Amino acid sequence: MQKALLFINGEPPKQLPETYGFDLVACSDGAFGYLKEKKFPLEKIDFISGDFDSHSGEDEKVYQDKFIPTPDQDKTDFHKSLEIILDKGFSEVDVYGASGGEQDHFLGNLHTAYLFKDQLKITFFDEYASYFFIPKQFTIEKVKGKMISLVPFPAAEGVTTKGLNWSLNNENLSLTSRIGTRNFACEQEVAISYEKGNLVVFIGK
Repeated sequence: MQKALLFINGEPPKQLPETYGFDLVACSDGAFGYLKEKKFPLEKIDFISGDFDSHSGEDEKVYQDKFIPTPDQDKTDFHKSLEIILDKGFSEVDVYGASGGEQDHFLGNLHTAYLFKDQLKITFFDEYASYFFIPKQFTIEKVKGKMISLVPFPAAEGVTTKGLNWSLNNENLSLTSRIGTRNFACEQEVAISYEKGNLVVFIGK
């Protein structure tokens, strides 16, 4: 399974991840700015996606071979970057910079991940948690004591859990009624299943 690392223009990670283990490294043009400031090894970036209206002539000259112009204003930079990653044959991507700052931006990134969830395994990372859409049968290991939140998107039916402090037994979750945030793993292994809908799991650090 080929795996990509993608930086987008949300809150910059305080500590940048290592590039070891990734077959491709990419960023939006907005994230390119904070990667430069944080002394990220820019030579390891395979492509930079965006309209590049905020970059200097020096950037254009030095990194021109890495630029992939994506001027379509009907799609976000995140969406366009995922299209490129998918087109290159990747099936898994770790994403940094998706949360923080303006919360409509964060929700928009979740919506984009929803659109790609059947084509790409997308895992988000920020200063507090990792989070991702899960299949209808899912197991998390080595999580005892960690915060586990279950967020329906927008609803999930027949949710059952094992290994959480507050268990669910064939229950329905919905953004307009009941969600499953701020639970905790009481076992090293947590099993989650649901019958219908979509579910995002947040695993605290």
